[in-house]
Amino acid sequence: MDLEEDIRSLQLDSAEDINGVVNPEDEKPDVDNFDKIEDEGLLSGNDPKQEVQAQSVEAEPKAKDKEIPPVQDEEDEHMKKRHLNVVFIGHVDAGKSTTGGQILFLSGQVDDRTIQKYEKEAKDKSRESWYMAYIMDTNEEERVKGKTVEVGRAHFETDTTRFTILDAPGHKSYVPNMISGASQADIGVLVISARKGEFETGYERGGQTREHVQLAKTLGVTKLLVVVNKMDDPTVNWSKERLELSLCLYELIWNCKEISYWWCSIRYDEIESKMVPFLKQSGYNVKKDVSFLPISGLMGLNIKTRLDKSHCSWWDGPCLFESLDSIEVPMGDPQSPFRMPIIDKFKDMGTVVMGKVESGTIKDGDSLLIMPNKDHVKVVAIYIDEKRVNIAGPGENLRVRLSGIEEEDLLSGFVLSSAANPISTVTEFVAQLQILELLDNAIFTAGYKAVLHVHSVVEECEIVELLEQIDPKTRKPIKKKVLFVKNGAIVLCRVQVNNVICVEKFSDFPQLGRFTLRTEGKTVAVGKITAI
Repeated sequence: MDLEEDIRSLQLDSAEDINGVVNPEDEKPDVDNFDKIEDEGLLSGNDPKQEVQAQSVEAEPKAKDKEIPPVQDEEDEHMKKRHLNVVFIGHVDAGKSTTGGQILFLSGQVDDRTIQKYEKEAKDKSRESWYMAYIMDTNEEERVKGKTVEVGRAHFETDTTRFTILDAPGHKSYVPNMISGASQADIGVLVISARKGEFETGYERGGQTREHVQLAKTLGVTKLLVVVNKMDDPTVNWSKERLELSLCLYELIWNCKEISYWWCSIRYDEIESKMVPFLKQSGYNVKKDVSFLPISGLMGLNIKTRLDKSHCSWWDGPCLFESLDSIEVPMGDPQSPFRMPIIDKFKDMGTVVMGKVESGTIKDGDSLLIMPNKDHVKVVAIYIDEKRVNIAGPGENLRVRLSGIEEEDLLSGFVLSSAANPISTVTEFVAQLQILELLDNAIFTAGYKAVLHVHSVVEECEIVELLEQIDPKTRKPIKKKVLFVKNGAIVLCRVQVNNVICVEKFSDFPQLGRFTLRTEGKTVAVGKITAI
């Protein structure tokens, strides 16, 4: 009898377990592995373990469980901040990469240990002052030369805004890369060196300060922050007023040698007074769209916190972070057809493309087109600042994993586009061009050839026909069927490219309808597409 009672008791226990009575040991959720399980997506669907955990937490919530923040909520908080793309432009050696590196360090994106490593690396190369630039200049060629070649990309946040830094190269040999960076930007930070001789070199004819400003305006960078860097240099010493001291010629009797030298402090006011007329000439509204401020990129002064009066008694304005936060930039329309020019691609568990959303919205699972080849693709995953998200809108810099296409079938300049309303593909278009400065002895006429830069497209083109010349003041036609035009002229013309490209009319999608023409390393004209 005892044996029969034991068997009956065991059967009852089994029945209770089946009906949902859980062992107390099984009640405890595996907190350590919870994030890992959630990230791997194992909690989506009807997983019995999920039901058990849900019942356990519901029956007896633990204090430790409550401390685990939901991953999606964290992402939502992150995505609530507005996002802006900031391109650093200016002449070579103005301090763009150093300033960008200092921003990342001060915003907590780089730790002290990494900085110490870069300091040692720079010291070993006898380039002690370059260590901050190593944060942005990551490849060995850039570190050896001390020149940015590719557009550096990094991210940081303030209390109100997420920023993507685009560190454009300053050397004239890499202007096409600078164009690629500026075409993705919402705000431009023009870095100018205050050091004696360096400002003049960048500003005078042939310097990149002028060309970068003109290109930035043409490429849609409507807000410009002019930072006067290297204000801590001994030749400047945070001076606002011009100080020119000509130290008299010293004649040294010893060895009958003569020594003379000149010491000059480039004043902040002088740089501003020279830049303002040029910025106006380039099309900027200086009062509304341009701000000036002094900084020291190497020392990190006036970047995250305002300048101390001990360093600079005359400056009473904002720091760089405050200035960036205060800039208002209109965002694109999230309801318009989706457009994302592809600037790069690589393989990573499939085909991944990179680019900036110019218009519309992209969602996980969307079916889109790769233009101009009309390849149908599906969105597998979307990443912003290394975080996976389900949706992204205009202005976001993304990495998008796609299915349905191979990496070798993609080229820079292709566009990820709405399937219902795809981007236009053309080999010829009508454009309004402004001639900046032609090469010596060159004539701008039908048959003129140049290299076209439009969003991430770089393509050889030819001027097929000059339709009419336009008055620069009234913007009205003044001459039909012109044969040729000179520097400064505005002309309506037909442009033909060698291969099919993706563009839009400027009036419909400004970022996809503005372009530059370059030849022999020089920007000769800027324009906008008026008809396709």
